[in-house]
Amino acid sequence: MTADRALQIGVLEGDDIGHEIVPASVRIARAAAERAGQPIAWTDLPIGRRALDTHGHTMPPGTLETLARLDGWILGPIGHRDYPRVPEAVNPHPILRKHFDLFANVRPTRSFPDIGCLHDNVDLVIVRENNEGFQPDRNVVMGAGEFRPSHDMTISVRVISLEGSRKVARAAFQIAQTRKKRLTLVHKNTVFKLGCGMFVDGCYEVAKEFPDVIVDEMMVDTMGMRLVRDPHNFDVIVTTNMFGDILTDVAAGLVGGLGMAPGLCIGRGSVAMAQATHGSAPDIAGKGIANPYAMMESTRMLFDWLGHAHGLAGALRMSEILLKAMQTALSQSDTRTPDIRGTGDPAAMERAILNAI
Repeated sequence: MTADRALQIGVLEGDDIGHEIVPASVRIARAAAERAGQPIAWTDLPIGRRALDTHGHTMPPGTLETLARLDGWILGPIGHRDYPRVPEAVNPHPILRKHFDLFANVRPTRSFPDIGCLHDNVDLVIVRENNEGFQPDRNVVMGAGEFRPSHDMTISVRVISLEGSRKVARAAFQIAQTRKKRLTLVHKNTVFKLGCGMFVDGCYEVAKEFPDVIVDEMMVDTMGMRLVRDPHNFDVIVTTNMFGDILTDVAAGLVGGLGMAPGLCIGRGSVAMAQATHGSAPDIAGKGIANPYAMMESTRMLFDWLGHAHGLAGALRMSEILLKAMQTALSQSDTRTPDIRGTGDPAAMERAILNAI
């Protein structure tokens, strides 16, 4: 480990409940950093609807250049479905993922006692390919992978590359090596013989580099059923973009809902982006009931990742402090939000975490 240098961290609140859960995540991270002796320089950047209203663009010019000078950033949920249909109202997060080649979306699923989980002792990680697949805003360099050649026909193109498959597979294998050394490939190559076939081929190529990891595979529809019935049989799962997007929501339903679904976007380098799985939830924004756990845990994951990537003992201590403090808050009903069988509110959860820190 090196002497703890200051980490450069960006803060992008996003939309709706992002203005509540991102500041709370930063506050607990600041407290943990002070306790761990990890210096952090924070940079606030406008993004989303407020940025459109104040700067004329949902991702103002210069944002990418500023982020390129940082070690990582916290991105709040983006409510792009409600943006006005103007050229300046882009969906920022696919641009961020593509520009910084954050090709792997790491989404852990873990159960905690008494919060309404369908199964106890669930502990698995889904690694979702981030930049290809069916999503039309990220699967081509110019234009979009979805188009309408006639009034009554729409065509959606899924992009699967061998290199993209290898990259996400390698990230998943590296995670598997730190856990139970078991990896499940999820696909549908009985139907998508070329697309899913290429994904599977890329994964098995990378598997040769990790002979200590046991590999199996499963059809995506079967995996949906198996996640609901017996999630304990899985540890690390790797899959394509849209399959991963769907399966991680299924997994979140096992452990209390999307408020318990964190995520971290990573690539080949040492930069990372904390981004919870859930959306911006405009229906509950401002009501003081939004569960901040997913965003807080995503933030913790960011510092854990940066600690390992940069050899910073202080960032790793931060991660440990935050982990224990959040577990303390989740253990009491009066410091949990109502969606996870609590009688408290987000402010009570934050106070409990700060007190534990």
